[in-house]
Amino acid sequence: MHDLMLLCFLLCLASTADGGEIVNGEKVPEGALPYLVSVQNITGHVCGGFLISRDFVMTAAHCDKLNPTNVVVGSHNLNKIHKKMRIKFKKCKHGHFQQTITGYDIMLLQLNKRVNFNDRVKPIRLPKRGMTVKEKSECTVAGWGKTRTGGEQVKELQMVNVSVISLDQCQRVWKKYDGILPDGVVCAGGYATDKGFCQGDSGGPLVCGGTAVGIVSFNRGYICDYPNMPNVYTDLSKYTNWIQKKLKEKKCFI
Repeated sequence: MHDLMLLCFLLCLASTADGGEIVNGEKVPEGALPYLVSVQNITGHVCGGFLISRDFVMTAAHCDKLNPTNVVVGSHNLNKIHKKMRIKFKKCKHGHFQQTITGYDIMLLQLNKRVNFNDRVKPIRLPKRGMTVKEKSECTVAGWGKTRTGGEQVKELQMVNVSVISLDQCQRVWKKYDGILPDGVVCAGGYATDKGFCQGDSGGPLVCGGTAVGIVSFNRGYICDYPNMPNVYTDLSKYTNWIQKKLKEKKCFI
């Protein structure tokens, strides 16, 4: 009964609270997130991503539909990109991916050349298999995505703190409105708060305690006027075997 009352309270809060900017966050100091990369196509930024080794970037599988062609490493302001920061790649998209709502929203980008690590270009740690993040843990999400529904993407990197939502709670809320969530996800932000991610942030990492635990996957109906529904991320701890296999094989395709 207590859980039911709490759920009703949170649902009411989510439906009546004013929606704010996607992140209600702040600009990231230059060089503070050296693992973040901009995944781009011929028109510019389309998704986020993050460096996990000298020759691999992690992003979301659904970003593939935007026809990405290169990544930009070491960037903070997308108006200030040098030729040497751009790197082409080959793609390793998870073979079971169909659409975000069915899961497996993960893709590796094998860079055409190895990057040199420095203060502005560094990889981020990945979770161990089976690692779980406690409910209400404070994590961060960052990107160059829109700051509100229908808004423009930003040029300077933005970041916000979000709290992890229990999977049971997340599933109950999503089931009430849009059906069952896929396996292998983690939820944080977007619900009972005005902070979260938006379109253009896809593929970026959910970072908890210095570890990339999730990949930005989807929200509800491209609506970023939170609070409304929990943001959903691919849970990287469920894909460690697949990741290690691809890193070892180094056989991604165009």
